[in-house]
Amino acid sequence: MNLLRGRTSRTGCIGRTGRTGWLPTKTRAAAPMVAGIAALAWISGSWILGPFSPRTRSVSIGAPSSGSSVHALALLQSAARVPSSAADFELPGTQPGALLDPLGAARDCRGCHAGTSFQRTDQREADEVGFSWAGSMMAHAARDPVFLAALDIANADAEGAGVLCLRCHAPRAFLAGRADPPGGTALRAEDRDGIECDMCHRLVDPRLPDGHPAPDAQIVAALDAVPLEPGNGAWVIDPADRRRGPRDIRGEWPASPHVNGGFPLASSFHTDSALCGTCHDVSNPLLQWDDERGSYWRGPLKQPLAEQAGARPFPVERTYSEWRLSAFNEPGGVSSPTFGRTVSTCQDCHMPPAPGAAGQYFGEMVGRPDVASHALVGGNTWVPRVLLADPRTADEIDETARLALITGTIQAREMLGRAARMEVERVGPALIVTVTNESGHKLPTGYPEGRRMWLEVEGRDAAGAIVFRSGAWDAETGVLRGSEDGASANGSDADPQLQVWQAKQGLTPAWASEVGLSPGASFHFVLNNVWLSDNRIPPRGYQLDAFRSVDAAPITGAVVDPDRYVDGQHWDVVRYVIPRHVTFGSVRLRYQTASKAYIDFLADASPNALDPDARGPRLRRLWAQTGRSEPVTMTQADFGAGASVDEHPLFLPWALR
Repeated sequence: MNLLRGRTSRTGCIGRTGRTGWLPTKTRAAAPMVAGIAALAWISGSWILGPFSPRTRSVSIGAPSSGSSVHALALLQSAARVPSSAADFELPGTQPGALLDPLGAARDCRGCHAGTSFQRTDQREADEVGFSWAGSMMAHAARDPVFLAALDIANADAEGAGVLCLRCHAPRAFLAGRADPPGGTALRAEDRDGIECDMCHRLVDPRLPDGHPAPDAQIVAALDAVPLEPGNGAWVIDPADRRRGPRDIRGEWPASPHVNGGFPLASSFHTDSALCGTCHDVSNPLLQWDDERGSYWRGPLKQPLAEQAGARPFPVERTYSEWRLSAFNEPGGVSSPTFGRTVSTCQDCHMPPAPGAAGQYFGEMVGRPDVASHALVGGNTWVPRVLLADPRTADEIDETARLALITGTIQAREMLGRAARMEVERVGPALIVTVTNESGHKLPTGYPEGRRMWLEVEGRDAAGAIVFRSGAWDAETGVLRGSEDGASANGSDADPQLQVWQAKQGLTPAWASEVGLSPGASFHFVLNNVWLSDNRIPPRGYQLDAFRSVDAAPITGAVVDPDRYVDGQHWDVVRYVIPRHVTFGSVRLRYQTASKAYIDFLADASPNALDPDARGPRLRRLWAQTGRSEPVTMTQADFGAGASVDEHPLFLPWALR
């Protein structure tokens, strides 16, 4: 199948799934063609990976002890661990300098796309387009302090790697050439608004489906290389200021409310999950599968991935593919018990419809029953607190956006509550907990950095005293007992029955030696070359072979695990052995945005770790000041009187049947 097309020579290229297609190339412009790995990671996503124990290479400052001092000293070096270049990150699509009209600032849109609720009785302020977007993580993608701390480490790991991150977190800056230098120091204040209105509303569907806007064919034909499958942040943007949306509004307005841009073009792409897939299926072009080594390895230096026939880049994120291969993508979608309606596309859940008006022009507006919310809610309930607590970012956020961030956090809690159902059954000394995934992708999903979901169980005796506990999180230290956050040397923090859903990436021994790090679990997302584990709960419609084909299968011991979930299974069953004198108790499904281990990594592995005001160390202080990313209870069930019954007994392990 032709995945990419153009007007000149054809060479092998990788699409969303890591399979080979065709990419046409011709003489490239001087502006670098780069890709985005850190694609909106903080809207939806997952997990905790593991500790970082790098091997020092070129710097020796005294005799470092173990722990964080080693982390700091190891990265005080002038050269990146991998000598990459802009050519290593070239991707098809719209390139820097290609726009005739630069992307506009979101502040120019909010005047008309806000304030509608004050004139209507059927609309909440929280559902206004401008207000809801201002409270989204999209609106703060390039000022997100977690992203910025990770950006420093990415650039220290691979030369220029930050450009691929800035492509998706600061697209206006990227297209204007302000992603150089790759540390983001050239970004303007308005660039830090991240994924703004023009970015999405000037997107072109490179597949050119029937009924596409008239200018799109010419736009696509003019590209050097055309991405025909979603993924890797390889987007196509109208070079002129022609906006697009899901409706044709010409018959509703005597003149376009967009004085400069004309009437918006009706685009089916804006109700298609493939638009979201543009940045939510991600592979690392730096690393490719090497048959001889039997692992992912660094490809040829200074050679674009597209010019390496048969190359298969390292899979980082597969949220879009998880949805595409789920029952939600089947005709009719899924009648969701938690959403209370039928849902199918990404937009159905993350941009739910509500009555009101999308905008107003001098008080004129068109009311609709189904205006899409632009809150783009995921599961991030902590970063908004940091944005408002840090003077560096708070000063850039006006009062309306502050209120919107708080509202968006509340909506994120609600979204997490709709993502899963839980049932608990007591059978003698066994407590059987069933967690059902109600989302349209893995639970959790997204980029595997610092997020996780776990069960917290409390069992009480007849007097009400707690006599059994698993999954306890310490608010004073931010440590999850028994997890990678750091168990005590004497084993006092052990929790042998702890159940955590997460994915772990890492480095193979040979590759770790090559880049001067320790093998095993790692948060170095630019360098990780192996999936060590992935026990996240799949969505409805899960089929092992289909998920394996897009590098999204369950992983145990660094290999695909066909027994972890059987075909059709979108729940997990956990069995606890509890004391017989437990008479009642509760089980909570907990979700955390940023683990202690990840925050410690961002501080200790920072190339500026010895500077207390650098991004990583500063973030750790803010993490402590804002509740240490306190986990959210997604759902809760009690056991004892009125305990629920497991509705999936056939999928219990054989030993429990």
